[in-house]
Amino acid sequence: MRSNNNILIAQGGGPTSVINQSLVGIVFEERKNNSKIFGSRNGVNGIINNKFIDLSKLSKKDLNTIANTPGAALGSTRDKPDEKYCLEILKILKEKKIERFYYIGGNDSSDSLRIISEFTKRINYKLQCIHIPKTIDNDLVKNDHTPGFGSAAKYVAQLFSGINFDIKSLPGVYLGIVMGRHAGFLTASASLLRKKESDGPHLTFIPEHSFDMNDFLKKIKKVYNRYGRCILAISEGIQDKNKKLITQKIIKKSEYDSHGNIQLSGTGSLGDFLSEQIKSKLKLPRVRADTLGYPQRCFIGSASEIDQKEAYQIGVFAARFSNKNNDSFSAGILERKKFSKIYKIQFTVNSLGEVAGKTKTMTGNFYNKTTNNVSKDYINYALPLIGKKIITTKSII
Repeated sequence: MRSNNNILIAQGGGPTSVINQSLVGIVFEERKNNSKIFGSRNGVNGIINNKFIDLSKLSKKDLNTIANTPGAALGSTRDKPDEKYCLEILKILKEKKIERFYYIGGNDSSDSLRIISEFTKRINYKLQCIHIPKTIDNDLVKNDHTPGFGSAAKYVAQLFSGINFDIKSLPGVYLGIVMGRHAGFLTASASLLRKKESDGPHLTFIPEHSFDMNDFLKKIKKVYNRYGRCILAISEGIQDKNKKLITQKIIKKSEYDSHGNIQLSGTGSLGDFLSEQIKSKLKLPRVRADTLGYPQRCFIGSASEIDQKEAYQIGVFAARFSNKNNDSFSAGILERKKFSKIYKIQFTVNSLGEVAGKTKTMTGNFYNKTTNNVSKDYINYALPLIGKKIITTKSII
């Protein structure tokens, strides 16, 4: 039995358009239990620095506004706790008599939570650690998809739909570098609004399959000869046959975060490098590259109504489950076995060890490595996630 109902909520990793929906879902549900609700500013970093906000007294109006605001309302961090860090965390939690800790985040945040949970077990401190999934990369294992992905996918799909009209108007070669360190889900979403074969993206390159420059150039030339233009969606995490990132091969000095992740989105180096290869080797006119970068995460206007709803509901689900069970866990969305026209999801519970620090990648049925295009299975899987509020478009050429 718990001695009190003091809870803590924090957010970690890259923000999304809907991460605050999960935050507010937890707050509303915990208010029913008369919980004392603390919010930690900037994730676990805020705990050791004693930076807390009282979330118990926020008005319903303010909470609803926060829920519909992109970005992490509590602030975020990429800190990875070690034993000393955990000791500092527990010292503060003991002072505030906190026995439940909700951490909203992706792979690295779930791993941080696992570390904290395992440490508390070793020293016999009762702390229930609850992971709420969030990531635009959609790469959390044991989850059909992850809150945050649908809205980012909508942004990427709409952007490439617009680029398609641009390049039809003034033909050339366009490269869009999309976030995705190990998984190509978000890059693949560039194809969600394609209407016909001649629409872009004509080629999609993802981290799951090795990148070969000669093959890359050969396929661009073939598409250009056929349509007089070529649009490419390229994951920032593409790698060669030896699993070495192409970005690592072209930049002299790489930056890493505390979880060991190389910085990929800070420059346009990959797009610039690939563009120069196309210009110099193929001699094609009007070659342009954009690195989509941070706008993919929190672009106002691209939030999917499905994504918003599910992000809120999983916060509520986690709060309800935690009040009936004392063990630490990771809330999740059960994987669909079929991608039917009737879209339904079911929430589930996974252990932290099953999810933390692991990476989900695109399965073979989602992508054709011969043609470098996503499959119908992927379209049926991802299309419901971006919602129904999409502008209808049509071209006469």
